[in-house]
Formats: sequence, C-alpha cells, structure tokens
Amino acid sequence: MTGDVIFAGTRYTAPEIAQAASQAAAGLVALGATGARVALLMRNDAVFLTASEAVRQAGAVALPINWHFTAGEIAYLLTDSAASIIIAHADLWAAVRDGFPEDLRAKLHVIVVPTPAEIVAAYRLDPADSNPGREDLAWAAFLDAHPPLVEPVASETYPLIYTSGTTGKPKGVLRLGAARPAAVAYDAFFEPGMRTMLATPLYHSASNRFCTGTFRAGGTLVLPARFDAEQTLVLIEAYGVTTSFMVPAMLQRLIRLPTDMREHFDLSSLRHVVVAGAPCPPALKAEMIDWWGPIIYEYYGSTETSALTFASSADALAKPGTVGRAVETARIAVLDEQGAPCPPGVAGEIFGRRIDIPDFTYLNVPCARQQAGRGELVSVGDVGYLDEDGYLFLSDRKGDLIISNGTNIYPAQVEAALLAHIHVADCAVFGIPDDAAGEAVAAIVQPVEGHSIDRAELADFLRGKIAPFMIPRLIELRQDFPRDSAGKIRKRDLKAQYWKGIGRQI
Repeated sequence: MTGDVIFAGTRYTAPEIAQAASQAAAGLVALGATGARVALLMRNDAVFLTASEAVRQAGAVALPINWHFTAGEIAYLLTDSAASIIIAHADLWAAVRDGFPEDLRAKLHVIVVPTPAEIVAAYRLDPADSNPGREDLAWAAFLDAHPPLVEPVASETYPLIYTSGTTGKPKGVLRLGAARPAAVAYDAFFEPGMRTMLATPLYHSASNRFCTGTFRAGGTLVLPARFDAEQTLVLIEAYGVTTSFMVPAMLQRLIRLPTDMREHFDLSSLRHVVVAGAPCPPALKAEMIDWWGPIIYEYYGSTETSALTFASSADALAKPGTVGRAVETARIAVLDEQGAPCPPGVAGEIFGRRIDIPDFTYLNVPCARQQAGRGELVSVGDVGYLDEDGYLFLSDRKGDLIISNGTNIYPAQVEAALLAHIHVADCAVFGIPDDAAGEAVAAIVQPVEGHSIDRAELADFLRGKIAPFMIPRLIELRQDFPRDSAGKIRKRDLKAQYWKGIGRQI
C-alpha cells in the first residue's frame, strides 16, 4: 500500500505516483541502474519521493545528496560511490554541472526535473534556471519514453547516506543487508492513515526514513517548499497532520511565534513529533510539551546506528536532558579511554548497535569501520553518560570537547544557554587557541532575522545560566553557517581559521 503526497498545496495521488515511479524505474533499468547507485540532487518535492520509489523498483540504491554542497563536493560523492545516474532539480544542476571534471560529466546520465515554482519563490531563485535546458534529458520526456516496468526488481536496500565528514572526507554508510527494521522507536509510528509533515531536507537519513516509511505505510506525506514557522501551524491545521520530524532549531522558531498566533491554530491532530539532529535544550522541549501536549519524542542515534534510544515527553519532564533509554533491539555502552564501562553518571564515549539493523561498512574505507568499533558496537565520537536507571544523557562530540585550564567544557551546554536568548536563531561554540589556558571558548552567533544582538549584553545574559569559565571569551555575529549533509553546522570549517598554522588537526 502507498499513500498520497501533498506538495505546496497540490495533491499527488498514490496511483499517480505509482505510475510515474514505474515508468521511471523502467527508464533506470534501461540505463543499467539495477545493482548500481542513483544520485538524487533535489530539494523537498513530490518528485523526490517518486524518484526514490523508482530507484527501489529498479533494484538500485538511492544516493541522496545534500544540495548545499559545492560542485567539487558533489563530484567527490558521485566518484566515490561510482554513481553513473543523477536525477536533479534544474536549478541545482545548472549551478554545479560546469564544476564537474570532464571525465565525470562524460559518463553521467543526467535526468533534469523542473524546479517547482513554489521552490523558486521560497528560495528566491532565478526562474530562468528552473527548467531543463534544450540538451538536457527532461524528467517528463524520460517518463514518456518508457512504459511502466512489468516486473519490478523491488530492492529493499538502504539508501547510501554519506556522513557529515567531521574528519576528512565524507564517508558513505553502506548497509550489508536488507532494510527490515523492527517496529521500535519512531518506526512504530508508521501506520495507514498517518499524515506526516516534513520540512527537514529529505537527503538526511531520518527525514528520508520518515518520507519513505510514511508513503509505504499508506499514509499521506505533506511537504512544504521550505520551513516557515507560521506556515507549519497552517499546514498542521489544514491537513490534520499527525506526525512530524523536526530539528531543535525549528522548535526554537515555533516557540518564538507571538502568543496570539500560537493560540489561533487547532493542532489537536498531532500525535507524534520526533526531534533529533542536534541536542534539544531541556527548557525548549518542556515549553513545546506545555504547548503541544505530551506528543514530543526524542531519540539518539546516527546514520551508522539508526535510533539507539527513544524518549517520551514523560521521560523528558522526569529526567530533563535525557535522550531516553535503549530501545528493545539496541545495546548501548559508555566506555572510558581503556574500553572499560563507565559508572553511572560518569561521561565516556558512547557505543551502540541495533540487532535488527544490518551491519555496515564505510564505502571504500573499511578500515574506518574497524576504527569506529569495539567488537560489534560502533561509535561516531559522541560523549555522554548513563544514569542509574539506564537513561542516556549527551555531553558533546568527543572532538568538540574544550579543555581550558585543565577543565572540560562541553560546547552543547553553552549552546543551549545561548539559544535561550530570544534573539539568537542559531549558534556554534568551540575552542580557540589561548596561550595561558590552552583553549578558550568562542561562540559564533546567528541573530534572529530583523534583530541585532549586543555582544556584551549576550555575555551578561549567560551569567548565572552557566559557570563563569564557560562564558565565551569571543563572540562573533554571522548571518549564515556552513552546514553538513544533516543540516548541522560544520564547526570544523569555523574552527579552521583560528587553528590555522597552530599545528592542531581540525
């Protein structure tokens, strides 16, 4: 069973999507896609879902690409993955095609999808770049050239998701088995009749799972052209949205809407709003629960591990800051530098594994998989601790830890305090060189659009909320950040300018 898709107010029925997906699958098979990888370079659009289904039916593996990447970064992913087919929105293809090496362009089959007018307007794009060029293979023509596939191969493989590349180049997480996860964590929410709204990018592993999971369960998928806080409330009421996946920054924007606007909409249809992608400040989660009710959930996991823990609203209120306990099919261990288990309340590196999720390797770098593991368990470098009841609390990423005057400072704690300021839209905290202390705390802050922030006032705001030694010595204001494939801020890029020439590996 499959469901409908509502993109920017237009409904695409399940039969329409099935027809287009089957025709596209036939075309992909003709291009030799079976057993190969097909890249998807698109913003959130109904065609993203159609193309994903086509890739599955063709027996291929989908490679969703972060459309924020440069031509060089995308060329690296295509080369590393050996993808020879790419389906791309017209404006995104126009922006990168001339930056590809000639040998790569020569072997690529490119299928160009018109960029919807709603996306053009939402991102203020040049309408001239929204349609395929004369020499491009247009999506509509590609479909028309192929009758529906008579016998779909229907691969159940996982998509090939590339990690954010906090150290070195991004690495492709290649699953070594079929996709049949147990109905635990957010997978338990996929059911017929659900109505899922997604404004997070579909190239992200969790968003992608919510997208395909909802569709294949027979639910309705609601895709806005771009996230907007007020429009989110409009869509929830208009379509009776039951389920959504969001990142904490979205909750920040929602909670800052005027009270009269927040109270104007009927949000009673909501059943499950899952939050992940970055640590969610406990105070923010509590505010959202007070507004939306006990329907806020959080999990901890990664592309490599999937969701290892799950936390309900009751967990969040009883144990502020927790990301929950291990799901039924997961094993979690917090280990010290010697590999010994840390006692309750003592932070260490987090390792985990889901027994219902096939193991993986990093494409073309199997040694990196070995380095990330201890036995069957794997770590992505996060630090945290388990309490006496088995609830997991995150501290930060191992590589982000700041050591100042011998004291450990976790940037996530400082970031949570900064985000409590009404005019802070986003921020990144990291260590910078300091001759006396070794490292000092720096914060790059993005003000809410239309507002200015005084650095001294912001430092005063932090006093009493965090320890004095955590207050950033340097505060810079920026309007935008470099972001990775999950939408997270690429601290590595921000830190590089401060550590250049110092000799530290960033």
